[in-house]
Amino acid sequence: MAVMRMGLRGTVAVTSGALVIVMAGLMAHTTGDQARRQLEEEIGRSLSEAAYQMADKLDADMAARAQQIGVLARIDALQNWGAAQKVVDELKAKDQTVAWVGVTDRSGKVVAASEGILLGADASSRPVYLEGRKGPFAGDVHDAVMLAKLLPNPSGEPMKFVDIAAPIQDAAGALVGVLGAHFSWAWACQAERSFRQAMHGRLDLETFVVAKDATILLGPEGSLGQALDLPSVRSARVDRSGWAAETWPDGKPYLTGYAFGSGHGDYPGLGWTVLVRQPLDIAYAPADSLQRGILMRGTLFAVCLSALSWFAAVWITGPLRSIATAAKRLRAGEVGVEMPEVGGVAEVEDLSRSLRDLIAALTDSRKALVQMEDAAHQDRLTALPNRRFLERYAEALARRPGKPPFAVMYLDLDGFKPVNDTMGHQAGDLVLRQVAARLASCVRGEDVVSRLGGDEFVAVVVPVPGKKPPNLKEIAERLIAAVNEPIVISGRTVRVGCSIGMAIWPNHGACLHDVLGHADQALYAAKHAGKNQMADYGELLQAGEAMIHA
Repeated sequence: MAVMRMGLRGTVAVTSGALVIVMAGLMAHTTGDQARRQLEEEIGRSLSEAAYQMADKLDADMAARAQQIGVLARIDALQNWGAAQKVVDELKAKDQTVAWVGVTDRSGKVVAASEGILLGADASSRPVYLEGRKGPFAGDVHDAVMLAKLLPNPSGEPMKFVDIAAPIQDAAGALVGVLGAHFSWAWACQAERSFRQAMHGRLDLETFVVAKDATILLGPEGSLGQALDLPSVRSARVDRSGWAAETWPDGKPYLTGYAFGSGHGDYPGLGWTVLVRQPLDIAYAPADSLQRGILMRGTLFAVCLSALSWFAAVWITGPLRSIATAAKRLRAGEVGVEMPEVGGVAEVEDLSRSLRDLIAALTDSRKALVQMEDAAHQDRLTALPNRRFLERYAEALARRPGKPPFAVMYLDLDGFKPVNDTMGHQAGDLVLRQVAARLASCVRGEDVVSRLGGDEFVAVVVPVPGKKPPNLKEIAERLIAAVNEPIVISGRTVRVGCSIGMAIWPNHGACLHDVLGHADQALYAAKHAGKNQMADYGELLQAGEAMIHA
């Protein structure tokens, strides 16, 4: 009889311990793999979005510059060389990214130039003249040639430009001259720095801008000018955007988000590809930590339960059957099953309670995965919805019966960069949180305010059937006024402003991407008109058509 009791104790102890270890191991393996896959998917998409935003920003800036030069080239005053000199001087003074801007006559002689540099020089052999006389021209990044020794260069590094040119024609369409500008490549570096500041919460992110010939135009120190032949670069030219886990030339695996710069509006783009990468071991760290935690908790519970089972086998045989039955139903995936609470001997009650705690802990782990997925739609800094949520929300609005239009307001803070520069990024984060709260409080319950990144926000204003249409200008004024209120940080008062560009779906685009692009153009116009105001893309479009027909 004693031998049978010892055998029973051993059987119960081994069975209980093995059951818990198997359950914990299976859950750890399943949860870890699922978390890894979800993290890879979410981070990959996040990196792809970041690359897309960077590529879109570069294309939008180039498009705005090309449009600016194209509009100036149509001004009649440029056909008077004296008036042309005033125009180029004013453009150089207003836009710090302009390294040099000038006007040539039809033969290529420079007749007006910013700060008088190259005035009278022969530019007939330069691409900015040769291509500009044919039509609107945007040139790829290149080293300075004629201007290398004429412009100030405090850094001493090779100066790089992107060229924009447009023909100057008389009323009959005959060539009078060419308006050309060299924009400093430093504006792209500033955009990349702003991007990194916006993504500072993500570990070890690196950004690359790759030219059409696969040469690195912008990247970490030591990488400029090198060829980068990666599957993601080739995929970007086919799929436009996406992400991949791949091994880089340094032999290390990375999650890589990619996006191809396919242009912006009428600007066709220069074939640039933006890559954003993060080491795989850093990307998978949360999943590995979750898996280890589940295994440790499962092992601890298994040891405790085996010890209790060994000493209480005689008293727990009956209750253990009900516990084992519940465990089998759980392992079979049955929904709504709870581990029973059995009474009697204290050890049996402990066993029952411990198993319930284990199931709760494993269930909490699964809930944590769901929360991770929910967090993918929320901006971490401001708790506002992020770009992914905005895209899905816009898709839902576009599917409404009757497809009623809605307004998209693209907001960008004025004067935010000096706050970061003088008071630090922590102060900048506090400003962004304050601004986010104010923006959210200014819109109606049916409207949505989201943060795209950096100091850029988007408000979607939705008309409600049966209610009075929203006054968009009044809402914009309310948003601007709220942002302009002073903010106190560590005893110091700071002020920032807000410029807004507005476009309407579907009047100004069939999808959110197009409407955002047009709203961004309007935002650019608001910035150039003096900031702290709103510009309506529809009004800008009407004004442009009126100018063309005038």
